[in-house]
Amino acid sequence: MPYKLIKGQFHIFYPDIPRQGPEPDGDTLKFQPDNPGLVEQLHHENPGTAAPDFNSRGMINLRFEGIDALETHFRGTHQNLKWALAARDAVLQAAGFGAVKFWDDLPYKVQSVDHHPRPGYILANTLDGHGRIIAFAYAGTTSLMDGAENWLDIPTLETSINAKLIVSGLVYPAFYTTLPIELQETLADSTRQARGQQLGLWPTATATPTMSATITDLAMLEELVIWPKLFRRLASYFSAGNTTLANFDDWLRADVKDRDDRVLLPNRELGNMHDLIAIDGNRLTMVYSPEDIIILPDESSGGVSPVTHPAPRKAGVVRIIAALVNPIGPEKGNETVTLINTSAAAISLGGWAIKDRQARTGEQLTGSLAPGAVRQVRLSSQIRLGNSGDTITLVDETDQIIDQVSYDQKAGKQQGITLIF
Repeated sequence: MPYKLIKGQFHIFYPDIPRQGPEPDGDTLKFQPDNPGLVEQLHHENPGTAAPDFNSRGMINLRFEGIDALETHFRGTHQNLKWALAARDAVLQAAGFGAVKFWDDLPYKVQSVDHHPRPGYILANTLDGHGRIIAFAYAGTTSLMDGAENWLDIPTLETSINAKLIVSGLVYPAFYTTLPIELQETLADSTRQARGQQLGLWPTATATPTMSATITDLAMLEELVIWPKLFRRLASYFSAGNTTLANFDDWLRADVKDRDDRVLLPNRELGNMHDLIAIDGNRLTMVYSPEDIIILPDESSGGVSPVTHPAPRKAGVVRIIAALVNPIGPEKGNETVTLINTSAAAISLGGWAIKDRQARTGEQLTGSLAPGAVRQVRLSSQIRLGNSGDTITLVDETDQIIDQVSYDQKAGKQQGITLIF
């Protein structure tokens, strides 16, 4: 998937008003782009997304793609501070800042810092619903052109600050639909390796599929090492006056937009936050590991109706097996995607669609596909497959992902060649 390279500087300190400066943590930094116009060109996560949220100094918050650090401060609460601060300090060191001193009475604001600001660059393609850049962050300079579209391959991913935090076991994974599957898989593998080697926070992690967390109040929650997204829901729940976990499931379900996030479960069925947990008295367990979950963005900025779960369908019964992404001659109307039904039953394709990385509606499909049958779909103007790399997604009538493939720039430049997946 192509990412836009944006050069700039990382900031954690306002010399003129240090007590009103940024509060860096383990997965966010202030970034001042050399060319703010490049940020304006980024894709919006969903309809109604805010414009880039630049402050008066021309800086914008980065949300590190693919990771979620323990909270140093969240609505007056925090997570286990040992590992929350360890992730923050690792980010500051990786970005190239020197000795950092924090205020005694404002422990998350920087009092002084050596080597500030620091040059850096990001690879990004999306703004989130709060106007922040979702990005992979890199320290230093690069000879690549500012604003260039770059294919984010695995070696480039692995040199990002994001990936280094995962490898060190200092953060949890948090995958959204903005992250291509091959990058998800790489970060998921790194997570499993860090957990297997008991690195960083993993020896003390709880509320996992194999280790339940006992939670009786907010004070106990603040000492735990749990998936930060789950922590934020629990912190809000206990802050609202709840004293046990008895009503947590109902509390989540009562607000689909802000509490009961839509997710793709490991089998790629559509689910919600409440599907990820099991509660027994004051003991809470996550049913799935975080690296096996994909979080879906809100579909609108207004109210959202409760999610209706689709009838179970095994993802992958229809597969994308080939694509002609760079035909000889005009591309419009000549690009093709080839599907095969791998199941023993006919599959109705009514309401299904093929999407590229940018498409909202996609190429609509009709009819049915017999057992073992192959269909070559000629693409109209609804989607256009990029020659610099792209992701092709097959979704059903509920927008559930059935199959997804990606190709890089090298493959996309092969004119007239049908790619096999």
